[in-house]
Order: sequence, then structure tokens, then C-alpha cells
Amino acid sequence: MNEVILNENKKFNLRLFPFYKALSWDLLFYYAISFLFFTQTKGLSASQVILIDGIYTTFKFTSIIFCNLITDKLGEKRALILGNVLVAAFTLTIILANNIAIFIISQLFCAIGYNFKTITENNLLYSSIPKNDNRNTVFSNVDGRASSFYYFIDSITSLFTGFLFVINGYLPMILTLLLNILSIYISCKFKEVEDETEVKNGTTFKKELGDIKQGFKFIFKSNRLRHLILFSAIFTGIISSMSNLRSSILTDINLPAQYFGIVTAVLQILSGIFSAKSMLFHKKYRNRTLQKLAIPYCISMLVIGFTAAYIFNTQYILCLIICLSMFALQAIVKGPYFTLIKTYLNSFASHTMRNKIQSASEFSNSIVRTIISLVCSALLGIISTDYVFIIVGCVLTIFFVLLLDKMRHTVGLKPEEYRKQDIEFTEVH
Repeated sequence: MNEVILNENKKFNLRLFPFYKALSWDLLFYYAISFLFFTQTKGLSASQVILIDGIYTTFKFTSIIFCNLITDKLGEKRALILGNVLVAAFTLTIILANNIAIFIISQLFCAIGYNFKTITENNLLYSSIPKNDNRNTVFSNVDGRASSFYYFIDSITSLFTGFLFVINGYLPMILTLLLNILSIYISCKFKEVEDETEVKNGTTFKKELGDIKQGFKFIFKSNRLRHLILFSAIFTGIISSMSNLRSSILTDINLPAQYFGIVTAVLQILSGIFSAKSMLFHKKYRNRTLQKLAIPYCISMLVIGFTAAYIFNTQYILCLIICLSMFALQAIVKGPYFTLIKTYLNSFASHTMRNKIQSASEFSNSIVRTIISLVCSALLGIISTDYVFIIVGCVLTIFFVLLLDKMRHTVGLKPEEYRKQDIEFTEVH
């Protein structure tokens, strides 16, 4: 590709990406009432809703190699378009579904669609940034700004979602579908920017499996990446499961359905504000950044659980204030987290290695999220949501205290302080 045209394509993508991600990063109009939609409109139990979430993540990690293979064949732009088409198919399917088998099929569409989106979106942005010493900073700034836009738009849509749901349970889902279609249109506008020297040719399933296997070998040799991916898998898993758990406990404490959207709107505004400040957060805390995110999040789960279990019956308003305050703390943590963890994982990595790290991370995230969802589903089948918060919060607090203690010596160091195998990719057989 002509160098001038390639540079123009990169500039165009950098301008378009924040607008695309603001509308397409996740499902607008959906999460504020998804739990209510499945339980009240479709008649599923809370345990079944979280079980379906576990099935979704099972599909994600079992299809990741297939999605990498197809992405190599199609190129990042076409794979991104296909991902958005499948997400739209998911939304349409859950609107029409009338039994749990169809809901399970819808999760397959969603899982494969988001695998394509996850594989391509970060790489498309990273490949559109000029190769210089500021590449990671530019990536964090653009991605953080785009994430912030998404949170603000999601907060606006969430503000109305609860009231729309009260009018008709299908209205928010129809609006989600319309935005899915808009995402397809916007994704068609991106320009190809892949460096021809970096694009893999003649990729086969066997070669793709071998590449991922080799990537994992390198990752397991790198203390830095191994600890980062383990942290990412557990923390991303619990953040991803929190939407359903939050809705379940708000239902248990009798918050009216029309206020679910307002709560989500406020939380997304907070996430948007702090997402835009992700690099300031990193500069302030440096190698203690992940500690400052994980420990308060876990403690907030314990506070929510104990409050709902022991204060709800005697002090309803106090219980509501404490729970909402803790959800606000979680939203503040979530804001910078996703941008920072991607930045840390991308550090020191070439285009080829970024693909391998991304695949390994998504594979690990999906497995752990599946486990968390299945455990939460099983617990909800025998105990109330408040005790689920207490149990999960206790386990995660202990886990992160132990993991973060080890990470002090392997993550957030100066480049010269790392072992060579921690940051340099070599062929491993």
C-alpha cells in the first residue's frame, strides 16, 4: 500500500475510532434492564440468567481459535464488520426467543461476535498509531477518551431505559438492535491499515493453534505477563459478572424497575469520568495502580453483602445509600481499569505478539468468567444474593492480596529491571 495513502488511512481511523467505540463498545440500552428483561419479560430465574452468562463465556473461549483463524483470512476490517453483524443477530434472537434453548443459541452469536470485535478493535487502533516512543501513551489516550464517550452515552441511554422497560419490556431491546445496525455501518467505514509485512499468509487451523500455543509458552515464561493475565482474568471476570449480581441484589432490596436505568446512568457517568483519567491514575500510583483498583473493589462487595444481609430489614434507606455508594466505587474503579490493563498487556509487544497476548488474555478471561458465572449461579440456587456477595468478596480479597504481593516484583518495573524473557519475545519450541 502506498505510504501516503496508508498514513491517511491511519489518521482517518484515529478520528473515527472514538465515535465508533462510543456507540459500539458494548450494548447500549441493554445492561440496565437485561436482568429484568430475562426474569420478568422472558420468565427466567436469577440462577438461569447467570448460568446463561456462563454459557456465553464458554462459547467465547471455545471459539477464540476459530475467530483468530477467520480474522487472518478476512483481515481486521471485515472481521470487525462480521463481529458487529453477529452481535446484531444476538439481539434479534433474544427479542424473538421463547425458550432457554434459543437463548443459548443467541449466546453463541454474541460470543463469536465479541471475539471478532475484541481481536480486531484494539489491533485496528494500535496499527493506526505511528510507530514511535509515544505509541502506548497515544493508544491509552485515544482508547481512554473513546471509553469515556461510551460511558457517557451509555449513561444517557440508561437514564431512559428503566422507564422504557416499564412501558414495554421490548422497547430497550429494539433500540439496542437499531444501534447494533448503526455499528455495522460505522465499522464499514474503517480503512485497512495492516502492514503487509505483518499480515500472516496461508494460515491454517493447525498453524493458528501452533501460534497460540507458542504465545502461551512465551507468556508462561514471562513472570510479568503471567501475573498480568491472571490478574486480568479474575478481575475482568468479576467486573463482567457484576451487572447481573447488581441487578439481582437491587431486586432483592425492592428497588423499583424504573430506577434501574437511573442507577446505571449515574454509574456509567462515573466510569466515563475516570476512564478519561486512566493515565493520570497510572502516573499517580505507578506499580501500585492495580492494587488501588482491585482491593477497594473486593471490599465494596463485602460491604454490599453485609449491608443487604443485616441492615436491609431495619434501615432500608441507609441500606440503599450504602449499596449505591459501593456500586459508585466499583464504577470509579471500572473506568480506568480496561484501558490500563490493555496498555500494560500491549507494552513491549510487537504486532504479532499483541495478537498472541490478546488471544491468551481473552481465552483466560473467558474461562475464568465462565467459572465465576457458574459458581455464582450455583450459589444463587441455594442462598440469597447478599451472601453471594459476601462469599465471593471474601475469596477475591484473599486472592488479590496474595497475587498483588507477588506482582510487586514482576509488574510496573522500569524496562532495565525486567528479566530479558519477561519482555522480549523469542521463538519457543
